[in-house]
Amino acid sequence: MVTIWWLLYAVTTGADAADLAKYVLTDTGSTGGGNTFPGVSWPFGMVKLGPDLYTGTDSYSGYQPTGNFTGFSMLHESGTGGAPKYGVVSQMPVVGAVTNPLSDAMNDTRAEKDFTEVGYYKATLGSGTVVGLYASRKAGLYRYEFPNTAAPKNVLVDVSHVLSSYRGQGLEQHFVAGNISIVPSKKGNTDLKYIGWGTYDNGWNRAAPWTVYFCGHFNRPFTYKTFLGKDKTTDHLVEFSNKSASYQSDTARLGALFTFNHTNVVSRVGVSFISTDQACGNVDEEISQESDGGDLRNKTRDEWNINVLGRITTPDTNVTKLTQLYTAMYFMHLLPTRKTGENPGWNSSEPYYDDIFTLWDTHRCTTALFHILQEEYYAEFIRSLIDTYRHTGWLPDGRSSFSNGAVQGGTNTDNVLADAYVKGVAGASPNGGINWEDAYEALLKNANTVPPNNHDPRDPTGSTAEGKGALPDYSQLGYITPRFGRSLDERLLPRRRGRRPRQGHLRHVLQPLAQLAQPLEHQHDGLNFTGFLGPRNTSGFVPQDPLSCGGCYWRDAYYQALPWEYSFNAHHDLRTVTEYMGGRERFVQRLEATFEPGAYPGNKPFGNTIFNPGNEPSFTTPYLYHYAGRQDLAVRRSRHVAESYYAPKPDGLPGNSDAGAMESWLLWNMIGLYPMTGTPLFLIGSPWFADLTIHLGGSGSGSAARKLRITSTGGGEDAFYVRGVTLNKAPHNQSWVDWGQVFRSGGTLEFELGPEPRNWTTGDSPPTMGERDPEDARLALRRWVGGQA
Repeated sequence: MVTIWWLLYAVTTGADAADLAKYVLTDTGSTGGGNTFPGVSWPFGMVKLGPDLYTGTDSYSGYQPTGNFTGFSMLHESGTGGAPKYGVVSQMPVVGAVTNPLSDAMNDTRAEKDFTEVGYYKATLGSGTVVGLYASRKAGLYRYEFPNTAAPKNVLVDVSHVLSSYRGQGLEQHFVAGNISIVPSKKGNTDLKYIGWGTYDNGWNRAAPWTVYFCGHFNRPFTYKTFLGKDKTTDHLVEFSNKSASYQSDTARLGALFTFNHTNVVSRVGVSFISTDQACGNVDEEISQESDGGDLRNKTRDEWNINVLGRITTPDTNVTKLTQLYTAMYFMHLLPTRKTGENPGWNSSEPYYDDIFTLWDTHRCTTALFHILQEEYYAEFIRSLIDTYRHTGWLPDGRSSFSNGAVQGGTNTDNVLADAYVKGVAGASPNGGINWEDAYEALLKNANTVPPNNHDPRDPTGSTAEGKGALPDYSQLGYITPRFGRSLDERLLPRRRGRRPRQGHLRHVLQPLAQLAQPLEHQHDGLNFTGFLGPRNTSGFVPQDPLSCGGCYWRDAYYQALPWEYSFNAHHDLRTVTEYMGGRERFVQRLEATFEPGAYPGNKPFGNTIFNPGNEPSFTTPYLYHYAGRQDLAVRRSRHVAESYYAPKPDGLPGNSDAGAMESWLLWNMIGLYPMTGTPLFLIGSPWFADLTIHLGGSGSGSAARKLRITSTGGGEDAFYVRGVTLNKAPHNQSWVDWGQVFRSGGTLEFELGPEPRNWTTGDSPPTMGERDPEDARLALRRWVGGQA
């Protein structure tokens, strides 16, 4: 099947698609707070093999540009925050005699800059050892080149190794228990392998204990010593010898040291969340025992080229633009993790996806693009969300290591399911695809049931693991007071439904949305503008500076954004927002003030603008000009953001990648469209390329014929204003398109660009739901879901 698809894409996209991976800079966003993973992974791969470095600060993806290497681990995440996750199933090369395998002396320095590309990672250590890393979906390969000296050449396997956290929020991971055993690689064989398991807990999602199993082979003979520590935290040893081939403990650190006489050593390691037998099966199936890594590098690049990067093609030869395009595509495909067949929590014929960080971050841009580029995988993802509800009782807003966690301001799964429904995501399974009845049931539970408080120290007022922790206030008062952390965002997100609304539920669905307009009537003011969302308690509205959100964190009324920014975020009814802000002209003036340098002293990295390109509540703001008839200003502001704050270099992201959220925002800007999540609406921007094709659908038969081709004439570095649009060969005078026009069956979108704007948007403004009038909302829903409402 891979060979067939390779030929298909070669015919469809041209010879320049042969190795699009050459344009991917896998260290982009790895410094400067982007927290991306520069190691080796397949798309949505379970194994992410990469380095772990210690600097005394949190290494979210394991990587740091400075510090000492503590190991090279099989499991990582990319672009996360809060606290590190994983950094387990580790190996560490050590040169010289080892007296204590648990001491910090096992760490090593960096002799030269690391090398990273799609499918390969190389580190040169202070000891002179060169480490090469390669990966498949569920296994990895280490290639060691030790210095040619008489000193012992060792590989340390420390089962207790995890990525630590130093933020003091109680989210640091712990080694709970483990096992390691040295056994014959096959029955009756004198060659040995190591197997075992480790149990760990916590991390950014405050996870319950979880277990990973491993199975490791070496291609060279070795001697070994196993070791057992005194406890789980210190480097004190109880045993370090070859007396025992196996240790198991829930009270102490443990592992093994393997010593070789050869300078070149290759190790193959498989992992599983089910059993050591399955871990051994994974490595045997995916990596040949003769492999030295080169073949694995090529397979990895083929996978990325064919099934990810080849989904968007262009004849453009501008290396900088191609690098930004394909690098962004790469990083938005690292998470979530596809763990189908590796879920220990329940037996199910449904797919399973994990490491969801988090739908608060990704529901605005990433999930919509995930659907377009990976139709089959996305349907699996939606089915996995619903199946997680069936077996845990809650939809996951964030999830990692089989535990829900990190609900940030409401239940954002609602938006994702609504978006999938109105765009007709169906999927295929023996059970008939996506079960929207179960999805609707899950959304009703989110809307009506108070989740149990998980007593997170960051916000003890309600659950941060799942559901809406602030529901008690809303149920009693009809609004949410500041006594609940993240109260504004909890109230702000619309409770859309993932299936056709039942008539009896419609007013119940819309009533929470109507509450949003009320705070705008209260005359908070800032920068000569009045009318902002503000806190409300039983005595009335609380005075609030629109340019202050307190700590902007879990305990505060506003989560990670200013009241000024959140006042624009009622995206379900921007018509009403515009009215309350004083009409179209005043709405545009307020948007312009949002981008004014010096308006907000607390945003120094971005010219002290109120707009924050490194934070998701600001993602849609540049595009809101569409709702006031100023598509030209949307293009101007969004292009400025993309060109000013994104670059193909290690510190080239404006903030934490957030599992590809930043990268997907950039991709939409380059494509020339922007999704309004929960609707089939896409706002028209300005494309970066004169000719770009999005190859739609998954790997099913005939899907390559579905494509959206976006072309432009007259464009240039300063000529990016839209002067006219042709949609599917017909003139188009609206600043938006819908799903059916461009993505359902494909189509064409042709732009005329120039250095000055032209008033080409003489058609209807983008539609919004009028939630103040349930009948208006019903009609809007009917239009959006094809008459099913």
